Amino acid sequence: MPPYKSPGVYVEEVEAGSRPIEGVGTAVAAFVGLAADGPFNAPTLVTNWSQFTSTFGEFVDGAYLAHAVYAYFLNGGGTAYVVRVGDDGAAAAQDRPAVGSAAPAPATAPGKRAKAAAGALPAGPRTALGGFQVAALEGTGEGLAVEVADAGGESPAEDAFTLNVKRGDRVEETWEVSSKRSHRQYVVTVVRDRSRLITVEDAGPSQALARPDNQTVALAPAPTPEPAAPVVPAALTSDAYVGSSADRTGFAGLETVDEITMLAVPDLMSAYQQGALDDEGVKAVQLAMIAHCELMGNRVAIIDPPPDLSPQRVKEWRQTGAGYDSKYAALYYPWVKVADPGAAGQTRFVPPSGALAGVWARNDESRGVHKAPANEVVRGAVDLAVHLTKGEQDLLNPIGVNCLRAFPGRGIRVWGARTLSSDAAWRYLNVRRLFNYIEDSILLGTQWVVFEPNDDALWARIRRTISAFLVNEWRRGALFGLTPDEAFYVKCDRETNPTEGIEAGEVVCEIGIAPVKPAEFVIFRLAQFSGGTSLVNE
Repeated sequence: MPPYKSPGVYVEEVEAGSRPIEGVGTAVAAFVGLAADGPFNAPTLVTNWSQFTSTFGEFVDGAYLAHAVYAYFLNGGGTAYVVRVGDDGAAAAQDRPAVGSAAPAPATAPGKRAKAAAGALPAGPRTALGGFQVAALEGTGEGLAVEVADAGGESPAEDAFTLNVKRGDRVEETWEVSSKRSHRQYVVTVVRDRSRLITVEDAGPSQALARPDNQTVALAPAPTPEPAAPVVPAALTSDAYVGSSADRTGFAGLETVDEITMLAVPDLMSAYQQGALDDEGVKAVQLAMIAHCELMGNRVAIIDPPPDLSPQRVKEWRQTGAGYDSKYAALYYPWVKVADPGAAGQTRFVPPSGALAGVWARNDESRGVHKAPANEVVRGAVDLAVHLTKGEQDLLNPIGVNCLRAFPGRGIRVWGARTLSSDAAWRYLNVRRLFNYIEDSILLGTQWVVFEPNDDALWARIRRTISAFLVNEWRRGALFGLTPDEAFYVKCDRETNPTEGIEAGEVVCEIGIAPVKPAEFVIFRLAQFSGGTSLVNE
């Protein structure tokens, strides 16, 4: 308090009795894997698909990182850190031609059409189309033809026409275009940005181009591309994925990023499929993922099972080869079939971790971290590698395998919300993630306590601060109980802070919360009774 030496009215600003605690973010994913471009072993923040493609390139044949990130954003994810593993020698093998994208992305993102224009993707022999040259892109197959027809609408401009790309009698692509270079629908620009089948070039900037006559020209197929080299370098070991916290490599380097709450390594399965890692190598990486999450204490590992496993083999793998026991990990089965954005008209099976990270994020945004991220639709999934029966899930659910199920009329849904812990107290994923959220929020929101006078006044302020935060969580439905007293307690007084603790500079506050548990088994008990007799009031 400042000294007052003359009469007057004075105004002072004083601290309130408690300070608010702001909830931390709960849905920040980290993905580790192989990419066509971008920095190695440098956690890079991306908040949408366009940012990912501009930094790391698009889809790479045989790798799953781009598919996982795409599924993450498609399913509701908003923020992610990406770590590209490998080395400069591996980059050449990864940056291969079969990386087109028909996925929704800005025209400025690097794609198949832009690479074709630059010569990275060869096209077939050129065919004259008026003053233009048209050719099929590599890998589009045989039987393509280009048709010029009258433009639609009333009184179209002289330079306007319809361009159809046909295969047999079926129209594969169609656009309303113009032969005028200054027009926003200029045929060369439209085809370059949108077509996945053909490329069009004009005769040169010095020549005026007339609208092509109505005609249909057949296109010779482009030469078949040579088989791509393996995506995963043979020298890429489990250590490349795990990395080192001291060297800031692999997912161990993510120790410097506090806000991450989920960890996925989808390209661990790429290495497994291509023989770079065996069963023991996969297990070593997944154990390291779990150890990393346990060390950080604020994130959960999303574990992918090996591909092509039957339910019985998954059970055996889970109980023997991958007998993990941790409240900081969750496992999902089976793999998901998606429309491959990197190969138009094709599908492929991908590990489920990327989509599930997005489901977690969507669930947190719409309902809150306290709600189990289950009974949610997996967006982008067109099928599953295995259609599980109830009996098969009866074998997998008790051992912590969260199943993805296809239900008639309800789509493909997440049908499990368990961790890999054998401790019943930490059985449910939402309980673990709720504690992570509350612990981090209290940790960051009470930094002001450090070096404050350690007395009854401080303890009272701590109680008020934490209680106010937990009351808000209870009101949002995160805690179980009809009243705040049933939902939580906060104890910080002379009992928790004896003299010897005060002398040691310690402040001890005990907090207990009652988390809500998911209604995993819903049971309706039906009884038959005689008509006209009510048992309600008996």
